[in-house]
Amino acid sequence: MTHSAASRHQPVMLKRCVDLLAPALEAPGSIAIDGTLGMGGHTEALLTRCPHVTVVGIDRDTDAIALASERLAPFGDRFVAHHAEYDDIAGALSLVGATTANGILLDLGVSSLQIDEADRGFSYAQDAPLDMRMNRDDEVTAADLLADLPERDLARIFREYGEERFAPRIARAIVRRRETEPVTRSADLVELVRVAIPAAARAKGGNPAKRTFQALRIAVNRELEVLERTIPTAIEATPVDGRIVVMSYHSLEDRIVKQAFAAGVVSSAPPGMPVIPDEDQPYLKALTRGAEMATEAEAEDNPRSKPVRLRAAQRTRLTPIERLRRTA
Repeated sequence: MTHSAASRHQPVMLKRCVDLLAPALEAPGSIAIDGTLGMGGHTEALLTRCPHVTVVGIDRDTDAIALASERLAPFGDRFVAHHAEYDDIAGALSLVGATTANGILLDLGVSSLQIDEADRGFSYAQDAPLDMRMNRDDEVTAADLLADLPERDLARIFREYGEERFAPRIARAIVRRRETEPVTRSADLVELVRVAIPAAARAKGGNPAKRTFQALRIAVNRELEVLERTIPTAIEATPVDGRIVVMSYHSLEDRIVKQAFAAGVVSSAPPGMPVIPDEDQPYLKALTRGAEMATEAEAEDNPRSKPVRLRAAQRTRLTPIERLRRTA
């Protein structure tokens, strides 16, 4: 199984992630959080590069935890798995008796494991039941959303989460279809989207259903809601000099990360102040210039790295909220 996990997944921007996090993980007793464990590739690299670190790997997918745990067994108790959504950083830290993490990594979006296993329903390229749950213990599937949501809500999901300009047409086609039979399989949804979208729009930009599938996956797993909670939590969970690395795969994710980091790298003092008080100093330092992309060589070798946008930041001081808590 160890070989299976390693061979089935090629971690995105692996060396860059490790290079960014390693300086914060050199001291004995260092703690890192891999908030999106997947099949354990990034965690394995961190444990290998940083001999003093303990990594807690979070994943909502029990299949991923099983594969990664087998792969990482040689590291003994330096690796700990936590079955949860990645905003449960406090729960992950409690497993190792810590309250802060020196490094936090988030590799967002759907994992290779979930895409490659056809029966999960994540891929528009393979016919399967429309499931899309990252955590199989969750109750609502993609098929449930297609069966139950009003047309206006489906259109909103496709427009907001998939940035799909033909969202109303796709939603209308789904509602019409379910009057006679439910939409329960990925191939059926792909065909519905194909017919709903004008021919000229289908001729470019890859599979016309990709934005609809992205939107459904985000809605089923509440991905943006979880991410909006996670980034502030991750910032507060790192001590001064701690580091956070986040890889996003579409503009909606990247916008949330960008805004959270941008708020921390600028002063909160009014413009024009000759001397900036300590409490108004930035609490983050950017470690990347904007968002970094995979190299051309990596994108060619690993197609799943093509859309990645990597941002990284380092803690420099307390956030305003943390200061308020300490003075309350």
